[in-house]
Amino acid sequence: MKILIIRFSAIGDIVLTTPVLRCLREKYPNAQIDYLIKESYKDILSSNPYIDQIHLFKGDLKQTIRQLRNVPYDFIIDLQKNLRSKRILSALKIPSFTFPKLNTSKWLLVQLKTTEIMPDISIVDRYFKAVKKLKVENDQKGLDFFIPEHAITKQEDIPLGHINGFVACVIGGTYFTKRFPVEKWIAFAAVCPFPMILLGGSEELEASREIEQSHPHKIYNACGKFSLLESADLLKRSRVVVTNDTGFMHIAAAFQKPIVSLWGNTVPEMGMFPYYGGHNLKQYPSKKSIIIEVKGLSCRPCSKIGFEKCTKGHF
Repeated sequence: MKILIIRFSAIGDIVLTTPVLRCLREKYPNAQIDYLIKESYKDILSSNPYIDQIHLFKGDLKQTIRQLRNVPYDFIIDLQKNLRSKRILSALKIPSFTFPKLNTSKWLLVQLKTTEIMPDISIVDRYFKAVKKLKVENDQKGLDFFIPEHAITKQEDIPLGHINGFVACVIGGTYFTKRFPVEKWIAFAAVCPFPMILLGGSEELEASREIEQSHPHKIYNACGKFSLLESADLLKRSRVVVTNDTGFMHIAAAFQKPIVSLWGNTVPEMGMFPYYGGHNLKQYPSKKSIIIEVKGLSCRPCSKIGFEKCTKGHF
């Protein structure tokens, strides 16, 4: 049996598909399981042992379709469910399965601010509906993230004062309205009794330097200094993770780390809360994860993804 899974992006969404991969492999140990992903996200799955081949989408859909036609797939599992993936399904004409994306429910949630519209389950459980006909069930073991040997950080990569334990602070976020403000991180650093490491990309350099300068002996600024995989390894080495609603939050959950997640314009009811396996949103706070948000804010959620500025001008 040959199976193709489609999920182009993004970091968190891809990590949230990993239980499907693992359970597919357990159910069909001899199957060929391939994955189609955007080239920029290939490192996320590069060391996943449940994948036979990774196909890279480089922006040319016709070329991608030609490439996929070379493999006689029996099934396609569409975990992206957008126009691009639908064009692939239409072109290949192979039996396919997908999941309830609930775009209408999400739109109503944003418009009406009524969280009861969404089911009280993780998107992981919705992904498993795509493999129901293949008799694949969720083993409830949580998410996976595998770090290759070359990306494992060394003791000398972090300050001596952080070796015995630190709080990993993920300060980045795709959109401004999903990022905990700099002044709030500085206020947190003032009361945090433990060493801190700031994690993020080069786009967080300006903000991270401002936070670092407020408490230079307590804070190590790792933003822009490590690759995605190396940053993931620092998450793995941390004692606790404090993070925005972002992809690194899900990587931390894959490592079963205690998480304090900070929510801005998005809400966990959309199904993207930290997932450890076998629980729903109503079971929060859990032993491992605490969600911090402003409940009852009249303008929240204002989007299912985020904005570059507050649409009401008072963020």
